[in-house]
Amino acid sequence: MTEVVIAGIGQTEVGEHWDIGLRDLAYAAIHDAIQDAGGLKPQSLFVGNMLAPNLSRQAHVGALLADYAGLLGIEAVTVEAAGASGGAALRQGYLAVASGFVDVALVVGVEKFTDKVGGEVDEALATTADSDFESVQGMTPAAQAALLMKRYMHEYQVPADGFAGFALTSHANGAGNKSAMYRKAIKPEVYAKAEMVSDPLNMFDMAPNVDGAAALVLTRRELLPSSFKNPLVKIAGSASASGTLALHDRKDMLFFETSHLSAGKAMKQVGMTLDGIDFFEYHDVFSIFAALQLEAVGFAVKGSGWKLAADGSIGLKGTIPCATMGGMKARGFPGGAAGVYQAVEAATQLRGQAGANQVADARFGLIQSLGGPASTAVSHILQKLDS
Repeated sequence: MTEVVIAGIGQTEVGEHWDIGLRDLAYAAIHDAIQDAGGLKPQSLFVGNMLAPNLSRQAHVGALLADYAGLLGIEAVTVEAAGASGGAALRQGYLAVASGFVDVALVVGVEKFTDKVGGEVDEALATTADSDFESVQGMTPAAQAALLMKRYMHEYQVPADGFAGFALTSHANGAGNKSAMYRKAIKPEVYAKAEMVSDPLNMFDMAPNVDGAAALVLTRRELLPSSFKNPLVKIAGSASASGTLALHDRKDMLFFETSHLSAGKAMKQVGMTLDGIDFFEYHDVFSIFAALQLEAVGFAVKGSGWKLAADGSIGLKGTIPCATMGGMKARGFPGGAAGVYQAVEAATQLRGQAGANQVADARFGLIQSLGGPASTAVSHILQKLDS
């Protein structure tokens, strides 16, 4: 297989960037990624974006960003798969370079939630569900996650504070991430007193919607400039799977089949088992999603994913470190950019540049992005290479 390596990474701080537009936010990440890659010039641009037509009144984002970044003439397209948009864009960039048709690909994830406020944001987010059977009934992503969480707690006799470990872990790790929105650890009593959003989902069980942009430059190893100094990280496995859009069409709502399929396919490409994965960046936009991913991927048996958070197994020094830079709960959920942030953070880990959040001796990282409640799942395995 052709080795597709991550030559450059860039990201902006996530947060409420009221005074920065979509294009400027993306350009900041693009600039840093190209600089980090030693000035490699991309021939293709793949943009992960979820809601720009709804929130920013801007479609055709690929052409917009290529123009603004001074990359006129290159191929530029937008990839949309709800919350998995960034992961899907990364997969397209990977496939383009691996095929040999593209030498250097630029992958950008960008989202601007603050271009709208209040109900307009909820209305936009609801478009990622089944419009005819879910959204039309007033179903929001948070309400949907709450229903899943309530059913899960009933099925497996999970205590009221059973999901607290996910928030505690994410916030502890977010404290060491200078790009995260929330950089302060929380205590169990803070979680217990949190305001309820949609019973049993409280404010610490869901990630904040944030503005942000992240970027990656991908190329083949032999095309790296002679001056390239960064530790080498390659995309060793890449896979995607789709399932039913509506929850009621599933045989088992408490099993994320697409998470299982995409992770399994990616690991098969690498020829490895879960024992070889050193850390896992899951899509913890809701705590229940994190638990269900841990089970679907195979780190926990069905109904026990929450226990890995409760007993500390997902901490930085646990058996399977997760959300190592704060995840979506502490870093924030930047919509269509989320999957690219995951890749940037995983590459930072594998480069050995994660500082206080460094996972010791990390060589393989699994990242997984979800669109909706795993209606889409995109998995990548990143590998540290010897120089």
